[in-house]
Amino acid sequence: MQGKRILYLLLGWFSLVSGIIGIFLPLLPTTPLVLLAAWCFSRSSERFHTWLLNHKFFGPIVRDWQSSNGIPRRSRNRAIFFMWAGMLISILMVSRLWATVGLVTIGVCVNLYLLRMPLRSEPEKIENEGQQ
Repeated sequence: MQGKRILYLLLGWFSLVSGIIGIFLPLLPTTPLVLLAAWCFSRSSERFHTWLLNHKFFGPIVRDWQSSNGIPRRSRNRAIFFMWAGMLISILMVSRLWATVGLVTIGVCVNLYLLRMPLRSEPEKIENEGQQ
């Protein structure tokens, strides 16, 4: 049982580090890797899972995913936009047919998945808050 826990812990840290690298490299998807890290930590270390849930940048991603309330529309639309922008850059840089077909296939699948996710209603921001 201890070996399984260590494996999940190592996979969690590998996923988290890869996700952080993915912030700067267009081919590595940050969000799925952070979510995988959260899943691994939930099975191996309550301390690291709690740390990730309370993290300034990664915490909201994990909490939104783990809640059954859905994701904010703005976040979903941003994810779709940046995913396609990153894929377009990758396609132009690599310029191979097999890579283009693979990236477009993955992009369409992820896009469909994101569009089918439930949306959480966001509280409306009050314009000119504090002004009279």
